[in-house]
Amino acid sequence: MSDLLAHLNPPQLQAVTLPPVHALILAGAGSGKTRVLTTRIAWLISTSQVSPHGVLAVTFTNKAAKEMTARLAALIPVNTRGMWIGTFHGLCNRLLRAHHREANLPATFQILDSADQLGAIKRLLKNLNVDDEKFPPRELMNFINSHKEEGVRAAQAQAFDTWAQRRVELYAEYERQCQREGVVDFAELLLRCHELLLRNEPLRQHYQERFRHILVDEFQDTNRLQYAWLKLLAGGGAKFFAVGDDDQSIYAFRGADVGNMRDFEGEFAGPNVIRLEQNYRSHGNILAAANAIIKNNRGRLGKNLWTDAGEGEPIRVFEAYSDLDEARFVVEEVRELARDGVARNQIALLYRSNAQSRVLEHELFGRGVPYRVYGGLRFFERQEVKHALAYLRLIGNPEDDTAFLRVVNFPTRGIGARSLENLQATAHQLNSSLYNAAASLTGKAGTAVGAFIRLIETLRQETGGLRLPEMVEHVLEKSGILQHYRTEKEGQERLENLDELINAAATFIDDEGVVMAEEAGESGALVAFLTHASLESGEHQAGEGDEAVQLMTVHSAKGLEFDVVFITGLEQGLFPHENAVLEGHTGLEEERRLMYVAVTRARQRLYLAWAQTRMLHGQTRYAVPSSFLDEFPQELLLRLNRPAPVSTGSGRVYYAAAPEPEGGLRIGQSVHHAKFGLGVIVSAEGRGADARVQINFGAAGMKWLVLEYAKLDPA
Repeated sequence: MSDLLAHLNPPQLQAVTLPPVHALILAGAGSGKTRVLTTRIAWLISTSQVSPHGVLAVTFTNKAAKEMTARLAALIPVNTRGMWIGTFHGLCNRLLRAHHREANLPATFQILDSADQLGAIKRLLKNLNVDDEKFPPRELMNFINSHKEEGVRAAQAQAFDTWAQRRVELYAEYERQCQREGVVDFAELLLRCHELLLRNEPLRQHYQERFRHILVDEFQDTNRLQYAWLKLLAGGGAKFFAVGDDDQSIYAFRGADVGNMRDFEGEFAGPNVIRLEQNYRSHGNILAAANAIIKNNRGRLGKNLWTDAGEGEPIRVFEAYSDLDEARFVVEEVRELARDGVARNQIALLYRSNAQSRVLEHELFGRGVPYRVYGGLRFFERQEVKHALAYLRLIGNPEDDTAFLRVVNFPTRGIGARSLENLQATAHQLNSSLYNAAASLTGKAGTAVGAFIRLIETLRQETGGLRLPEMVEHVLEKSGILQHYRTEKEGQERLENLDELINAAATFIDDEGVVMAEEAGESGALVAFLTHASLESGEHQAGEGDEAVQLMTVHSAKGLEFDVVFITGLEQGLFPHENAVLEGHTGLEEERRLMYVAVTRARQRLYLAWAQTRMLHGQTRYAVPSSFLDEFPQELLLRLNRPAPVSTGSGRVYYAAAPEPEGGLRIGQSVHHAKFGLGVIVSAEGRGADARVQINFGAAGMKWLVLEYAKLDPA
């Protein structure tokens, strides 16, 4: 027993050895919550307070459930195979399998994943002859799932107009279709399990008596139905042990309700609230910054992270002139860190929106730095970007059958698989492209494909005289791609990526319309840009075993940790996101929790970066720094591009002057360039052959020039 508890600090020990009571464990970032949860289970079993079969442990991911099971088996000699440790969906599936008759399900009921559910809804709409433009399938799916997650069946759903009433009717039809086919979607698993326990008293009593201890991880991420399900199981006297961190509740868009923690404190925990505040991950300055940020949220349950690892380095802040300048700075710092021996897989580049990855990816690729996009696709591989590029490819080359097949029925035009098979067979017989063979199709399919051909021809004519970014923007709007994603509940991220594609086109050319990356030759800017996109979407992302810089959104970073973290795009409207700011107090607090999560990913070094200008819709927009930057204690910050002394509050002073250029030049010096004219050096970076200077050329704008090739003359 002493070995089991030997490595716990006092608050952890207190939590693990609580008597059989309800308890709320407020576990701060990096405070060892998984250790506490698994050791609590091991301690209860080892001291014979509960049998392994009397424990119900709930996590949010299968990975976390497997980790908990493995840790438990390593702590005590117990057979974990029969224990109820798993996710909400996994445990509900297990219960429904065991009691499928009582749940009015076949023994072999199947589970629909998101893609299967969307397909089932599309089939339903087709069978009912419902216009899928008026009732988009994905929007209807989100409507159904959100109601189920609130515990609301179609019979209880409210409707205040005829359109809403029709959606409720379609929800009811979908329920009947699923019941008839013996299938359940993910939201149905939990709802039907809750309903089964609610109405079947003998079954409810059986599980209430069986599970004497209910333990929940990441409790701040539970929604209202999940909390109701847990309370139902705890209603027979089971002891409820909830572990979570209200300061890391960042999934409101998925239905997570941070209010569950406050409700739990009042309904169950009472005085049994234990705070785990010692952090084993980050240095003191990083934790001080995180504490300062999150204290501005109201209604917190409250805790203050600390460490005995020392205060560490100051937090580095970089104010860039543009998003490209920001990316260049970040990548140059990454290269410098790698030269100093920091493993690339211990460096994370975080951003609020997925669309921000493009500029970073472009610079990493250009500088030969291996990288991996964690939990997502590289920019030019994302579905919506590939759709847009396919339209552009067809405008440039109608013979491109791959592009044709990708978008001939996207957005949906009623062109089925059989029609496309017939078209492909005809094209093969005629030895022609699908585009040219389309005229041979007859009937409804011929009409639909003909309309698509006319759309491409119209787009070609309308974009003939446009600049590249204007062409991309026009195609996105007229093709229907933007409207398609506007109807999706979670389509905002895809729309942001499409905006970034316009930015990519704008930065690919300079003000005179000349291709920057390569000479376009006779092919023109469009083909050169498509070639650029293909090259950047090639096999340049690092493989699984390679040491690579990690790119990810802040949401994806939750639960991870790195030696060095860069938080980029710290501008008002981007982080905090403008949508959250418009929501007012609630939205801003969610964004602040997101910032707290971002900061606490760093172990040793943290960078904060923002840009004075950023491309939006292909146009340069001026930005102001994020309000969160003002919430950091200024004595913790080292401003890299401001020559002013910065105190850390410990008596030490850091001087943050920008490095002077090489070759006898200096910052602030006037220089002359043969193409751009007179300018002033405003910044410098790199050494030797990599040395570069940033120069303000007035009307010609800001330019970064490699000193070795710049041919600058003092003015």
